[in-house]
Amino acid sequence: MTEAVVDTQASPQIRFGQELRRSRRARRWSQTETAKRLGYSGAHISYVENGKRSPTRPLAVKADEVFGSGQRFFELWRRFSRAALLEGFAEFADAEARCRRLRTVGLIIVPGLLQTPAYARALAQAAVRRGAITTAEADERTDYLALRQEILDQKSPPTLHAVIEEGVLLRPVGGPQVMAEQLRHLEGLAERPNITVQIAPFSMGENLSFTLPVVLLNLPDHTVVGYAESTARGHLERSRAAVAGWESDYDQLLVEALPKAASQEMIRRARKEFPS
Repeated sequence: MTEAVVDTQASPQIRFGQELRRSRRARRWSQTETAKRLGYSGAHISYVENGKRSPTRPLAVKADEVFGSGQRFFELWRRFSRAALLEGFAEFADAEARCRRLRTVGLIIVPGLLQTPAYARALAQAAVRRGAITTAEADERTDYLALRQEILDQKSPPTLHAVIEEGVLLRPVGGPQVMAEQLRHLEGLAERPNITVQIAPFSMGENLSFTLPVVLLNLPDHTVVGYAESTARGHLERSRAAVAGWESDYDQLLVEALPKAASQEMIRRARKEFPS
């Protein structure tokens, strides 16, 4: 049997399907047999092979296990998931995965690395209801966020400092139970030695130095880059002058925000507003 050739110029979704077909044919497995080994229906595998259904992280992980392919399917899934992200975000995510120090400002929602799965799903499902993304894209976003969050549990995690505006604690994303869980999670993260959470109270008024969420990343080569996004795209800022300005504003924000202990107390009080 002639082995199928994978089109390296195709989209990540198409390439995933082609690689799945090539791998099973190399073992002379039918779609039905492959589906049983992977834990999916034959129809599902057929759709994925033909690029009509998006690959998922669980499928990619299982395919690597079944075919003994290392992380080949996982990497194809990751490339696909990045394709569905906001323009500019993939570049930021690469830098985030390598950073040794991360500083972030949360103004509307809890910063992504600190979100619970339920909170993240609620945000993604809201975007689906608005027609901004598809259900498949929502699933990929939440799966990809889970992948990014693994940086916090690695052997040598980066130092993370988050300043979160008080309104974020009170905005009922996903309903009371989701919010109660999210705030408990935030409390727990803030107790880790490498994570600091400070709350910017309403009383700061006009002294809140940022009007858009911003992330500052210290990279292994000692450079610092910044990331900010609008509704249309994200931007990784490398200009030293621009990043220095953001750092200065962040330092001022730390002076005005509540200390760590007072911030933890505010989080606890906010949690009581959401009976679970």
